[in-house]
Amino acid sequence: MLFNGQRVRLRKMLMDDTALYHSWRNDMEVMQFTLPALDVFTYSDTEKFVQRITEADNAKSYVIEEKDSDQPIGVTALTNIDVENRNAECIIDLGDKNTWGKGLGREAFQLLLDYAFLEMNLHKVYLRVFSFNERAIRLYQKLGFQTEGELKEQIYRYGSWHHVLYMGLLKRDYVA
Repeated sequence: MLFNGQRVRLRKMLMDDTALYHSWRNDMEVMQFTLPALDVFTYSDTEKFVQRITEADNAKSYVIEEKDSDQPIGVTALTNIDVENRNAECIIDLGDKNTWGKGLGREAFQLLLDYAFLEMNLHKVYLRVFSFNERAIRLYQKLGFQTEGELKEQIYRYGSWHHVLYMGLLKRDYVA
């Protein structure tokens, strides 16, 4: 099945996921790699955000579940889907810190990329990543992403300035 891997599966994100996503969204250790401006969100803010992304015509958002436990461990999505030009931005966030470093994020991201390239027939996917997120950059490079540009000193974190890297992956370069 398309959204089932060996250890994880993807399922459509629902409004019922708001409480769990809210807990991840307000965990600074999780969001330090995702949000340019760290902030604390109200439940209402998160509810509006989840509603917007689950109802968007140009996005497909999924909850990553660990198959053995049926526990949600993160989210992944294709956003800003441009059907005409066959490209989309992709994201992944592992909210369950106990799953970090175990390869579950890679497996989930590969499921998303398989869907993007093999089912949706996208030509390209792209993403943004903070230059200090070396683990994510290594993962993206292993999957075939290449750095296409950078916004210099865009993020101030940990007492210094960091770049935002733009990385892209063409269908023909995807390492499935």
